[in-house]
Amino acid sequence: MTATANAQVEPAPECTPASASSSISTTEFTPELTPVPTPVAASRRTAPVSARGAIQRMSGALQRRSFRWWFAGQITSSSGVMMQAVALSWTVLQATHSAVWLSALAACSFGPSLLLGLWAGVLVDRADRRRLLIATQLLMMAIAGALFVFEMAGSLTLPLILGLSLLSGAVSAVDAPARQVYVVDLVGKEGVASAVGLWEVALNASRVLGPGLGGLLLATSGAASCFGVNALTYLAPLLVLMRMASNPAASAAGRIPQKGAAREGLRYALRTPLFRALLPMAMASGLIFSMGVALPPLVSQSLHLGGGGYGAMMAAFGAGGLPGALLAASSPEPTGHRVRILALFTAASVLVVAWAPVAALALAGMVLTGMSSIWFIAAANTLAQLRCAPDFRGRVMSLWGMAMTGTLPVTSFLVGGVIDAAGPRYGFSISGLSVAVSALAGWRALRD
Repeated sequence: MTATANAQVEPAPECTPASASSSISTTEFTPELTPVPTPVAASRRTAPVSARGAIQRMSGALQRRSFRWWFAGQITSSSGVMMQAVALSWTVLQATHSAVWLSALAACSFGPSLLLGLWAGVLVDRADRRRLLIATQLLMMAIAGALFVFEMAGSLTLPLILGLSLLSGAVSAVDAPARQVYVVDLVGKEGVASAVGLWEVALNASRVLGPGLGGLLLATSGAASCFGVNALTYLAPLLVLMRMASNPAASAAGRIPQKGAAREGLRYALRTPLFRALLPMAMASGLIFSMGVALPPLVSQSLHLGGGGYGAMMAAFGAGGLPGALLAASSPEPTGHRVRILALFTAASVLVVAWAPVAALALAGMVLTGMSSIWFIAAANTLAQLRCAPDFRGRVMSLWGMAMTGTLPVTSFLVGGVIDAAGPRYGFSISGLSVAVSALAGWRALRD
């Protein structure tokens, strides 16, 4: 959802906004797997994209009531997560005045995905995803609540922050693939492309709302308020999940034997040419979505801009990301050919930013990078989910998370070393070059 997310995230009896404004309907609603109305399969990949058809595809997942509730809850909780991340980074920086400890915080947050990803994927494949997500949301709420209590008591020390971030990372190693696979449970395969694109819309909205609200709360009432508000934002998805009925078909994979399941998932991905092509692309794109190491030096040393310039560059990326997500949601079912073309366009956009001689060109390049990268990663994620055997979907999405975010503690240090040795433009170029090389390496596997 990721990338996200990488990514995630029907006609059912309608629940009007008026009746839902105070609470969710007391009648359970069940994820229905009847196909979302779409063009016929024979023309889905080749028909020209009309405005009406694009709107129908984009709104396909939203036709299911269960997905609408889930989508709204995810905007709320994702914004809370972004808000908490701002507060944690600020708290650690104020306590240590060292960027090294910020790297340690990132390692605690993302490292568990790399170490635990395969076993988390087995759990996602075996378990009832709805109940699993209820458990992960409760744990994340408890962690945010603990941060709030310790900060209010004045006893939130660096070891506590790192320990709770490590625990949060371990929970996220399960939560992230579970959310991505749960999308298929909610909307069926026919609605995945629409749902993943809309999930990218939610993520981009949270990237704007979360840090903005987090900065406001930090300035007015301190970090504790960010932690407390984040804990409260988990109530929305929890209420939605508790009102949904489990889908028996989605739990059929629970018969997968536990012994050797992680190794079998890895073997499945490695012997499938499509996943051998997509997973390196996910790892390369992870650097694009984690610009905290490469972008600040580029802005200050190469473009000679201050903090306002850094904010403008990030805003430009977000401004491009929203139409990119909408394009992903409104496009037909993705193909390997489209993914590799979008990957090359993303790589070219990154290189435009890296070697822009003036700030205006760099800002324009960031808009293009935001649009193309979000469209690319949403299309690649959707393709991976649609082409994956159902019994392996949780493990493949866990590998996706391992590639995209789990490797960041290692790749970030590599980028930092290149910046110190050769300069910011070369360091920023690494993500674009990596995406291009991975796309070319998997060109044949993505030919359809």
